[in-house]
Amino acid sequence: MKLTSALILLASSSTAFGFSQLSTSSSAPQSALFAKFKVFIDGEAGTTGLQVRERLEKREDLEIISAPYELRKDEDTRKSCINEADAVILCLPDAASIEAASWVEEDNDRTVIIDASTAFRVDDNWDYGFPELSKEQRESLTKSKRIANPGCYPTGFIGLTRPLVDAGIIPEGTPLTVNAISGYSGGGKGLMELFEGEDHEPWAGYGFSLAHKHLPEMAEYSRLGKKPIFQPQIATFVQGMVVHVPLHYDWLKEGTTGEDIHAALSKHYEGSNFITVMPLGEGAIKEAGLLERGAFLRPDTLANTNKMELFVFPNDDAGAVLLAARLDNLGKGASGAAVQNLNIALGIEETTGL
Repeated sequence: MKLTSALILLASSSTAFGFSQLSTSSSAPQSALFAKFKVFIDGEAGTTGLQVRERLEKREDLEIISAPYELRKDEDTRKSCINEADAVILCLPDAASIEAASWVEEDNDRTVIIDASTAFRVDDNWDYGFPELSKEQRESLTKSKRIANPGCYPTGFIGLTRPLVDAGIIPEGTPLTVNAISGYSGGGKGLMELFEGEDHEPWAGYGFSLAHKHLPEMAEYSRLGKKPIFQPQIATFVQGMVVHVPLHYDWLKEGTTGEDIHAALSKHYEGSNFITVMPLGEGAIKEAGLLERGAFLRPDTLANTNKMELFVFPNDDAGAVLLAARLDNLGKGASGAAVQNLNIALGIEETTGL
């Protein structure tokens, strides 16, 4: 890909920002021999935008473009930035992301858009930004001009189930449930202010309409073709997430055991830079010191990383298994994944800055 290639990351946030007159900042002087990719973060004050900037601002292969605060919402300048910068990171809600993506000029064939909102995740014209799904998925991302960043909860659910569907262990159409808990940062600045104040709930279950916005991508990219019953929860920690998927062996390929499930996941993620399949079963997990106080799967262990850990807790005698994914809702579940997709789209080593 040419160094003049442009990229847009659209990352969901509760606050939308636009910029006009440009100024630039960089951690290193511009090389006379190698041009840097210029990155414009539109909405960098939002939760996701701040995390993306932190991951990018020290990189010597990138130059971050900023604008005066008073011009942050100027529409004409945002359009100009989108079409002139090499990389534009948009931290916007769905509707604003759709609008911003439409501002790419018709004769601009340089711009790659990575959208971290839910706006385009099941749009056939966009590639789903989960490179670990398959070799074909990773290859498509190296060529794509439109990449939809996965949601945080779906990253855990799909990461656990897709390899098992592909392996024929979970039949397509199986009705599953997802029980997940996240740090309160997942709700953006509003929820952060609530939970960091004096008057807040110790725990908050939500999504009781059973129509959470993450359900379509869960059904689509797990290849189950059926939306799971999803029970999301927020608790009093900032970052981190654990996603649980319980399975009865009766639902699975005949003869399947916990060892078979663990082997399928291990084979799928062999060589992955960011996803690790942990030792099989509670006993091995305890022995490895991976349960807090010998009992608890702590959700914030991977905060500020782009890692995800997958666990398999079987009880073959009971004919059941609990699958678990642990990740940072703002890392592999948001800004970390966006940077990973940026690297892949630009032909840069995917671990750079992560």
